[in-house]
Amino acid sequence: MRSVDRDLLDALKALTHPTRLRIWASLVDGPAPASALSARLGIPRAAVDRHLRLLVDAALIGRSEGREPDFSVRVQALASMGRRLAVLEQESKDPSLAGGPDVEGLSGDDAKVVRSFVHEGRLASIPVQGRKRQVILRWLLDRCFDEDRAYPEKEVNQRLGLYHPDVASLRRYLVDSALMTREGGIYRRASAANAPVEAPA
Repeated sequence: MRSVDRDLLDALKALTHPTRLRIWASLVDGPAPASALSARLGIPRAAVDRHLRLLVDAALIGRSEGREPDFSVRVQALASMGRRLAVLEQESKDPSLAGGPDVEGLSGDDAKVVRSFVHEGRLASIPVQGRKRQVILRWLLDRCFDEDRAYPEKEVNQRLGLYHPDVASLRRYLVDSALMTREGGIYRRASAANAPVEAPA
């Protein structure tokens, strides 16, 4: 087992405070200055400033330049947290699998595809070949959208962003492959019976 990841612990600690979590969640909707956050959340300005400093120090949000800077969520920091937590989870199950993707339940060929494209919990690239891309899409579906419920597009982007920055392409491929449905910006897992098996390219 690797040594304690101090940066990861600091980030998690920052998000465990209910007020900081509210501030961070509010910034998911878009950048905002401290004054707007204070008015929007009903939190005294001094408290907002204090919590913002801690979130900036934990690298969970960034700030722009200017007299009244805007604060914004650092999506890549969140993605990094997800990757590091995934690695720790894998190591806790079996240290010999550290850094390798979870391929439990996959056939030998599908597991080989996942290992080829997923490194340290992150999708290195989106496969061009149809069959390989379908394997990766199903792997992502089971890890990002395991619940049979509605997923707003913002949440879809956040979940897919943990694995690859091109969330627009991944969203489109999931819908085009009939693994997910999309209606009015809301996504759902498609019925397994309606999800065709893509022919090899």
